[in-house]
Amino acid sequence: MDKYDPIEIEQKWQKRWEEEEAFKASEDNLKTADGRPRAKVYLAEMFPYPSGAGLHVGHVRNFTIVDCLARFYRQQEMNVLRPFGYDTFGLPAENYAIKTGISPQSATETNINNFRKQAKRLGLAIDWSREINTSDPEYYRWTQWCFLQLYKKGLAYRKESEQWWCPVDQTVLANEQVEGGKCWRCGSEVEKKKMKQWFFKITDYADELLNDIDSLDWPEKIKTMQRNWIGRSEGAEIEFETENNLKVKVFTTRPDTIFGATFLVLAPEHPLVAELVTDDTRAKVESYIKETQKKSDIERQENKEKTGVFTGSYAINPATGEKMPIWIADYVLIGYGEGAIMAVPAHDDRDFEFAEKFDLPIKTVVEKPEDSDDDEKCYRGEGKLVNSGQFDGIDSYDAREQVVAWLEEQGVGKGKVTYKMRDWLISRQRYWGCPIPIAYDKNGDPHPIPEDQLPVMIPEVEDYKPDNSGRSALAKAKDWLKVTIDGEEMTRETDTLDGYACSSWYLWRYVSPHDDKAAWAPEAIKYWAPTDVYVGGDHAVAHLLYIRFWCKFFADEGYLPFREPVKTLLYNGYINAPDGKKMSKSKGNVVDPLDVINSGYGADTLRTYEMFIGPYEQDASWDTNSIGGVYRFLNRCWNLCFKTDYTSAKTTAIRHKTIKRVTEDFYRHSFNTAVAALMEYVNELYKLGASQEDVVILAKLLGPFAPHLSAEMLEHLGVDEVWPTWNEAELQEDEVEIIVQVNGKLRARLKVPVSDLEDQAKVEALALKNENVQNFVKGTPKKTIYVPKAKLLNLVA
Repeated sequence: MDKYDPIEIEQKWQKRWEEEEAFKASEDNLKTADGRPRAKVYLAEMFPYPSGAGLHVGHVRNFTIVDCLARFYRQQEMNVLRPFGYDTFGLPAENYAIKTGISPQSATETNINNFRKQAKRLGLAIDWSREINTSDPEYYRWTQWCFLQLYKKGLAYRKESEQWWCPVDQTVLANEQVEGGKCWRCGSEVEKKKMKQWFFKITDYADELLNDIDSLDWPEKIKTMQRNWIGRSEGAEIEFETENNLKVKVFTTRPDTIFGATFLVLAPEHPLVAELVTDDTRAKVESYIKETQKKSDIERQENKEKTGVFTGSYAINPATGEKMPIWIADYVLIGYGEGAIMAVPAHDDRDFEFAEKFDLPIKTVVEKPEDSDDDEKCYRGEGKLVNSGQFDGIDSYDAREQVVAWLEEQGVGKGKVTYKMRDWLISRQRYWGCPIPIAYDKNGDPHPIPEDQLPVMIPEVEDYKPDNSGRSALAKAKDWLKVTIDGEEMTRETDTLDGYACSSWYLWRYVSPHDDKAAWAPEAIKYWAPTDVYVGGDHAVAHLLYIRFWCKFFADEGYLPFREPVKTLLYNGYINAPDGKKMSKSKGNVVDPLDVINSGYGADTLRTYEMFIGPYEQDASWDTNSIGGVYRFLNRCWNLCFKTDYTSAKTTAIRHKTIKRVTEDFYRHSFNTAVAALMEYVNELYKLGASQEDVVILAKLLGPFAPHLSAEMLEHLGVDEVWPTWNEAELQEDEVEIIVQVNGKLRARLKVPVSDLEDQAKVEALALKNENVQNFVKGTPKKTIYVPKAKLLNLVA
């Protein structure tokens, strides 16, 4: 080969790796060739949804982070498990089937074949024998088994609830899927609908899920998002009696401020609203409720403009005996606390804004400390209580428990802990999902499908549209609907599971993907799991919280020997278009990774570029010029191996420094600086000359980023891929570079013997002999500033 041809090299090595099953993992691979024990490492990315569009450059970044680490650990002779799979259930395939008549099963198979082919073009070090697919009956059989274990323990239950409903997609939507009162996918107006739904009781694990966050080696922003999602609040439940003898319960985290509560606010959906309205207010209240139903909880919380309506009724403040008007407002959510609040406008921002807008009383009950620099009208901090009866003068923090105890004595309150997190709604009115393994008897009571009847298969149907009642197309499979349990004919559940259920256990299936006796083999799970490194750029809360919940549950049931599923989480940023905007087909700014590869750059260039583009956790914009620079860098690496005569240059220190930098960067997951170190190393080798040992080290360190080129170089050099080590004693160079500035501007770089580094006179004399320095310094400098540690000499002329 006369020149670097990445396509030819990549085809050669991809063919060889596939034939040799080079990346197949085994629990028996316990020792290195020389008898040393191998440490295991299990890495995975969040498995992708195989869309018809195929891979995009965001996938490449995600996959390459995992692959670089997998290859790095393999080169360190560790036993590496790096599997792959597909999260295949969901609305896109179902909508495609409705539109085209092509079954989701068929479309999914086509898409997976395309995804696999594209992934292999990237040279990923995947154990393809462990490939999984959530819509494979042999996979969802065990998803259904997982459901039944939760059901047996009362953690899967059914209840009627009001849900967002998309009349076009004919399915339930989560709050975050409703945008401006419209469905996030099809744009149609959504509505609220009361339906019987299945839930997982994740709230039973709320405290443990929250408490264990601190111990996770996860990005702080993800940990904070999970804490906020769980939303644990300590406070008090207080009962306010209305003039017509109704009792309104509120939850507050500041019971110490009850003397400052001047009105109540209920969520528009609160069941007592209908009994609180009067003839004069009914029309306005009903109109307001109708408008609120068009907003998601997220929109209601983000809405800065306070709105509300007076119900016409009053309650009595149990602490002051004063009348309090009762309002409804959309900033109060039915799902949090009791769906009602006592408003203390002097000490809560939202209550303050509401009170000012509607001219409601504001009463100060917490005195701002004299040394406070808080000049806001609404004071939210701690201080001495005032206007609070027998509690005047007590610090507000200390008064909380005392006020709660007093309320308990009065029989109108008690201490309480609430959570923002609700139980996990898992019902979906979709055909293309994992069937819920439940059937109903003639009385409508649910019964679990016996485990020996699993999997409950997805039947073939001719029409994929939901039926007129909103049930999924499964309801049209009349023969499938009938099932016999314990001699009684029953009717199958037609809802399918939320896709997050399918992805809550797949990391454990990878360890024994073909096991037909268990969801995961006990010995394999004990050896490989938990996952050492998990990489993704989506699902910061839902998926990552749900896998933690299932892990704790199955640990309690004795199926898992650990309580957290992922040791280290790497959360990567997005790759945006060159203009910084998000890539999308509609904008025409999508970069197809196969176009980059086939243009002649090859997969190694694409992989290395995406690791070099910036810190992995930050968003980055695609830069066509920079990818050309990475190609030139790899071409120079090839030339050093195949086109350069070796020398005996003094490069030992540079070589060992590079090994150290790249190795430490890998352990810090600083992939971009590792590539930068290799680029600097190549520059030095071109400048000073390269020995064969220099090129061997280059070939090995390139392995994680450019595996095909690395393998080609190593084969040519006749050496193995084992990761090199550095010698601290070799890190010292014979010479160091001194930066010479004149009047603060760079004028020269000097090579100075290490032995002369501390000798200012010698360094200054050498600088004054430099021709460029002489152009700016005439005679003796007015002042000399020399900092040996910084290797900096500044001359003032």
